[in-house]
Amino acid sequence: MRFQDAAPDARAIVYAGIQADPLVARAATLLAGATHDQRILARAAMNGMTTDAPAWRTMFPSLFGPRAAPAGDPVRARSEAILAAALQVAERGEQVRSQFRGAIVESLTEILVRSRLGLAASGPGGGAAVRRERRILFDGVRAEIHPYDVTVEAAGAAEAIDCKWGARGINADVLHQLDDARSHATDEDERLTATLVIFDAERSCAVRLERQTAPRDATRIVGVESLDGLAGR
Repeated sequence: MRFQDAAPDARAIVYAGIQADPLVARAATLLAGATHDQRILARAAMNGMTTDAPAWRTMFPSLFGPRAAPAGDPVRARSEAILAAALQVAERGEQVRSQFRGAIVESLTEILVRSRLGLAASGPGGGAAVRRERRILFDGVRAEIHPYDVTVEAAGAAEAIDCKWGARGINADVLHQLDDARSHATDEDERLTATLVIFDAERSCAVRLERQTAPRDATRIVGVESLDGLAGR
């Protein structure tokens, strides 16, 4: 089992520009330390239903209401920053907004996984490396075209992680690719954890998974309620 950079095709080049946008890093960093309610706010606001900030403050009294943290409190400040970043995403056109949301979930996943492994914000360390847009190759097996969003490249503790904004992104191709990677690794006496991260409610993910017949029992499904588990919290 070995890892390889994805081919720099046109899609990858365009998407790399979005991944490098400062808004992606800012939103992901805010969400990495966010509460569950703050993450729900971000998901709702980024969907673009409205970009009226006062309306969102009214819809989330637990974050902005009279019983929420007072002005000047760090929790309140983070809620305001998350709302501002989410609305910046929402103000983009539908196609661009969709790409930004995907990039934010991938960046958030990388931050949380690095936190669990005790790695710095970028670069390898501690005998492991967390990388983006990597393919996993196996001897005698045709390589998948699409790379994995996040990989942990560590002897005996490798991980292949795909990320989706919503439960609608769960499909047979994704489930098969993750399960195939895990089983091919087993055939080579390697350990590979297959994980699917979805920035959506676990109940929505469960409903979507009920419609799928692709193998998923050995794939870890992480919904928005369980994101902190990626960081070992």
